Amino acid sequence: MSEPHRQETIRYPASRILDVAKALSGDIRLRILEALGKQPMSINQLAEALGAAQPTISINVQTLEQAGLVVSVQGANREKICSVTCRSILLELPTQPGEGLHQIEEIHMPIGMYSISSVQPPCGMVGRDGSLIGSQDDPRVFYMPERAEAELLWFADTGYVEYCFANPLPPSVELEELSIRAEVCSEAPGFQEAWPSDITVSINGLAVGTWTSPADFGDRKGKLTPEKWKNGTEYGQLTEWRVTRDGSFVNGLPASTVSIAALQLAFNQPIRVRFEVREDAVNKRGLNLFGSGFGDHPQDIVLSFARRTS
Repeated sequence: MSEPHRQETIRYPASRILDVAKALSGDIRLRILEALGKQPMSINQLAEALGAAQPTISINVQTLEQAGLVVSVQGANREKICSVTCRSILLELPTQPGEGLHQIEEIHMPIGMYSISSVQPPCGMVGRDGSLIGSQDDPRVFYMPERAEAELLWFADTGYVEYCFANPLPPSVELEELSIRAEVCSEAPGFQEAWPSDITVSINGLAVGTWTSPADFGDRKGKLTPEKWKNGTEYGQLTEWRVTRDGSFVNGLPASTVSIAALQLAFNQPIRVRFEVREDAVNKRGLNLFGSGFGDHPQDIVLSFARRTS
């Protein structure tokens, strides 16, 4: 097996230091780099050489790939062939606040990790295998410890769930925009194709925008929804609420005048994000909120921070 061309040195900007540090922080990943030092190897060859399980090798190779330290190609037998990309690295240390951060920082929040809720039956939640958590239509379930494992939660009519996110940006870094992405839809008995519900997202108590879900979707199986789940709702729509310096948008359309400055974000204070069907909504038909193992999109609730670069 011939060795592919590799660079002598790769220079990493300050914004990549965390990626590289994470990749180099594990003993198994350092051993993978050692094993690849002389020649490329397949995942199975690495597993045999290091005495580790194949899934363990695959996960750690992926981390090295994300940092740009390892590259993989498909071999003649459709196996994954791995090789190192360089012989040495050069890290550029940050020289000003925020320079060591990515342009966009993301926090992924499991849907069951809300801080407070207000729901009435019909309501409930489901785990990754499609089994109910606790009893259906019992609001007490929303405060059981098992809620942390939820991959689908729902309530009818009006109500809310609110999450507390940490602010990853230091005080001296200016924020360009803040965005929230989640897979959501209305909530009906079973499912209903014409069942609009006005779902509002608020940040730190300010309503940034309302999206009207057209339906409670159950006409087909969700791409990630477990086969065991047979109770109607199958998937939602991936929806984005975005706050900029000039106002707020829902799926790219103007939604309100709430700006980044109005949110009064503080480094040492949580960012409160609420998904709600409000009492004053025109369409009060509940909501379904999907986690990374349910519906069509493999993601939890994602809060993204885009810092200002100039």
